[in-house]
Amino acid sequence: MAFLDHPARPVRAARLELFRRGRRAHVPSAASFHTSGLFFTDDSGVYLFATRDAGALVDPATEKLTPELMVERHRGRVRKLDGRRLYLPAEEPYVEGHNTWCVNVPGSLLVIPVADIAQHLIAVLCFLVQNGYALYDDVNRREIPGLTGFSGLVDVDEPLPLTFAEQYALTEATAELATACYAGVLLLQGMGLGGWMFDGIDRFTMLGASGHPDVPGLGFRYDQDERWPVPNPTGREGVFEAYCPPHYPDMAAAVEAFAERKFGPGGPFHPGTPGAWTDIPRVRGSAQIHDPAFKACVARQAQYVFDTFGKFPGTVPSVFIMNYVQAHHLDLDFYDRFFQPGAYLRTHAEHMQRWHGEQQEG
Repeated sequence: MAFLDHPARPVRAARLELFRRGRRAHVPSAASFHTSGLFFTDDSGVYLFATRDAGALVDPATEKLTPELMVERHRGRVRKLDGRRLYLPAEEPYVEGHNTWCVNVPGSLLVIPVADIAQHLIAVLCFLVQNGYALYDDVNRREIPGLTGFSGLVDVDEPLPLTFAEQYALTEATAELATACYAGVLLLQGMGLGGWMFDGIDRFTMLGASGHPDVPGLGFRYDQDERWPVPNPTGREGVFEAYCPPHYPDMAAAVEAFAERKFGPGGPFHPGTPGAWTDIPRVRGSAQIHDPAFKACVARQAQYVFDTFGKFPGTVPSVFIMNYVQAHHLDLDFYDRFFQPGAYLRTHAEHMQRWHGEQQEG
């Protein structure tokens, strides 16, 4: 339990330190796919911290790596989306009942990691094709048509279940989101801020699929279909778009964009992208580029999923939220009164003096 000490003051220091410490390297991600981005809101508005396509922001071979430079470069990735705090009714079904009193309150910083499961599944399909695997539709119990033409790339006689691949993508992305949130909680302790990692906000509300126009959330587009049990958000135009229609004309275009992201300028496998090696172009350029046949094999399977299920992925969400992190100041008097010594860290005791220049009493 934590109370706000200065409810009118947004925890902007947390944002600054997030840039300085927390993103010096990406959080761990399956096969370094990195398909998530960070939205956040405080009293000053709603923002996107675009981590998904950040690439290498500092070249240690030509630049001196300093905290000030990292803050500057990462601040440049922050985009303001709204001048007001995200509106989130403090009631069910928008917020789980036990969290209605403390979530997204004035003075707090709410961090919202969002994963592009469509992009992640394309990456999984690429990984499978690289290793000779194809998929079959275990939901409808039929083969994906047209794969025999790619028998030189994949084993069409021993395919993997579609649901297996999609669960894999969802689970891997969820681990990325959870790891990012856990890193955030550790950072809060180091800074002396209160806060916690939780999932007590309805993800459909947060993404914009609450069904109520006066609760727009992050404003993501979502679609509904009689084949789906729940709405399917796919992204916010020009802000965070999943690698699937309607943000791409078809899955072939999404696969092409994915390959360009990996191998094009600024991508992790482009020889000109900065890195830590002594021979960066050789290391970056050693990855095998996806040739037209490879991309066509991936796109054929992806387009089948979209055509069959009306969305991509077919059995899991295109965009997903799991955990959130909230940061706020602690009411130390509360803990001193109701808890035994040791209920908070030295960093909490010194936070107001260290970060805000306020003198400690006593």
